[in-house]
Amino acid sequence: MTVRDVIVHPDATVLAEAAAARLLTRLVDVQSHRSPVHLVLTGGTVGIATLAAVAASPVRDAVDWSQVHVWWGDERFVADGDDDRNETQARGALLDALGDALPAQNVHAMPALSDDVATPEASAEAYAATLREHADEGADAPAFDVLLLGMGPDGHVASLFPGHEALGATGRATIGVHGSPKPPPLRVSLTFEAIRGAREVWVVAAGAEKADAVASALASVPVDTTPAAGALGSERTLWLVDAAAAAGAGTRD
Repeated sequence: MTVRDVIVHPDATVLAEAAAARLLTRLVDVQSHRSPVHLVLTGGTVGIATLAAVAASPVRDAVDWSQVHVWWGDERFVADGDDDRNETQARGALLDALGDALPAQNVHAMPALSDDVATPEASAEAYAATLREHADEGADAPAFDVLLLGMGPDGHVASLFPGHEALGATGRATIGVHGSPKPPPLRVSLTFEAIRGAREVWVVAAGAEKADAVASALASVPVDTTPAAGALGSERTLWLVDAAAAAGAGTRD
């Protein structure tokens, strides 16, 4: 049986602050063993609040950001700079604040909609090539040290939605997504194969509207029903939730 560590915090604000502190500590710990470090960011309210808390923490300077590579688990396929892009939100919350400490070449954004990148598939293919450049020989993606994921009330993670054909993608690290039930409809996402190649997967979720999905995922229901159930790290799977989101899961502090 898959083991998931579940940590419950009182509310969304404490959750974001605690997740930020945990992330900074983890990055410093990993850097004591290996370099570079590969970190996958997520969007969403709690995900972006976590990044803002990282930016505000004095502990952020304990991390050698020059040896951190930043990736994304998914992206909305819209134009560069659009407020809907996870990259845009992450830059405003954290990356811009890091300045020169984080080299521009270490930030690997999913290609945005443009004349040269006209479809989600083109973006996914380009991102897959970049992932391979930083992966071990024969691998499609790096073994991400920490892969952050938010979760929607329907249980989706990244842009992998219940019942969507993208759930079953194999043999590749990325996929273009059409017909997302949550706008915008065009997206790019890591596949479950890439997600499960991460050393640690952290799912962050807050709010009573997430309670049913949290309970379902922790009960290991089929991925087609609750995709978050398939978000598993090769070494650790960590759920960071607030009390409202944990209400139906039988979890405790």
